[in-house]
Amino acid sequence: MGKRLNQSQGRSPEKKTGITTTVCRCTECGLIYSNPQSIPADIQDHYGVPPESYWEPAYFKQDSNYFKGELLVLQKLMTIQAGMKSLDIGSGIGKGMIVMEKAGFDAYGLEPSLSFYERAVTHTGISREKLRLGMIEELEYPENHFDFISFGAALEHLYDPAGAIEKALRWLKPGGIIHIEVPSSNWLISKFMNFFYFLKRSDYVCNLSPMHEPYHLHEFSLKSFQEHARQKGYGIAFHDFYVCQTFMPGWTDFILRPFMKRTNTGMQLCVWLRKK
Repeated sequence: MGKRLNQSQGRSPEKKTGITTTVCRCTECGLIYSNPQSIPADIQDHYGVPPESYWEPAYFKQDSNYFKGELLVLQKLMTIQAGMKSLDIGSGIGKGMIVMEKAGFDAYGLEPSLSFYERAVTHTGISREKLRLGMIEELEYPENHFDFISFGAALEHLYDPAGAIEKALRWLKPGGIIHIEVPSSNWLISKFMNFFYFLKRSDYVCNLSPMHEPYHLHEFSLKSFQEHARQKGYGIAFHDFYVCQTFMPGWTDFILRPFMKRTNTGMQLCVWLRKK
């Protein structure tokens, strides 16, 4: 597709100095990825930063609606019973774990960032027995152990997303649900920006951020999951596309937001997988 800088590109990335990697798109399923991938010597080189520098201030405020919509979808997909076990992969400062506890789950989590992990146990009040520090590639849980697993804003950061899903499926009980929310490879605004670069005869694209925050390594299409589900034998119970922000002038939202909703070209793709 083109090149991606190790920094914010703006309108004229060709005028900036930096390191680039190549961005590719699978012609079969639409998955977007960088080649080569930027893998740090230590995961803390990417995520060992103060939480305040990684998230917007609004993320730290109490929000009664946090994960509320996802819980409503989950209630339609399975009967929630007290004591069911949940796992939040990439749990950050533990907000999702708290929501799941309130919903009646015995909530667990894993977090690769040391700084996010410490914030979760010292400020959010998450138990160290429930939250493990480490990467999904390194950690293990018993097979058929969890009723619900969430990859909220996590799968796009992983070097082997297919392998991560397969591992989570082993931890999941038959009939259990995996929730995944990822950047969509069909986002309309990315297409606008890439066309803008093309008109300037630039060989850059705006997809991904493999070498700078927030370190997105992949963008996914619905077909990415459909093809993987066909290969690995799980089902897609539900999916939806979220418009989210447009990052365009405010007056354009009146046109862009309904169009993106109608054409499934919003920024985020949310899929719900069921283990057979």
